[in-house]
Amino acid sequence: MSKETFVLNAKRRDDQGKGASRRLRHEGRIPAIVYGGGVAPQAITIEHNEIIKHLEHEAFYSHVLELNLDGATTQVILRDLHRHPFKPSVMHADFQRVSANETLRVTVPLHFLNKDTCVGAKAGGLVHIGLTEIDIDCLTSALPEFITVDLKNLDIHQSLHLSQITLPAGVKIPALAQGAEHDAAVVTIHASKLDKTIEPEV
Repeated sequence: MSKETFVLNAKRRDDQGKGASRRLRHEGRIPAIVYGGGVAPQAITIEHNEIIKHLEHEAFYSHVLELNLDGATTQVILRDLHRHPFKPSVMHADFQRVSANETLRVTVPLHFLNKDTCVGAKAGGLVHIGLTEIDIDCLTSALPEFITVDLKNLDIHQSLHLSQITLPAGVKIPALAQGAEHDAAVVTIHASKLDKTIEPEV
């Protein structure tokens, strides 16, 4: 797990409704909510530019964040993000409180090694990425920012499935507990299709 820390400074909000949310956005803030941890949900606001800056980092989406609210720091994860349909702006965010002894289900990205130099790619095969992220279960202390998938030995007509991913300690893939039919292919290498040149008739 990375030692990088993401800190969000939040303020409580008591006003609700679309009008109040519009006013917040005009002021450069976004409405958000933090819930979970056996505590009642709390409506909050966050500086828009602050969260936009954090969203530039892939790790922000799968990292335990520090939420500063009313002088207290709470550990949270980002659960949902509502973006504007065509503007580069955030409309609303949902955060969930987490604790050290709580098992989380989180979506994390996959990073692929040797995609262009694996056995199949060197033989002219086409590397097809079927999944770019997966759901995992783990404690907050074991939460990875991403999971590395090494394709080095993958050859043409071969696939690498969820069950073949090397997971960090303390991390599980919940889909595998549902049976073999949920062992999805993460990467498959197909044979390339060569175009046949048709000689013109004389």
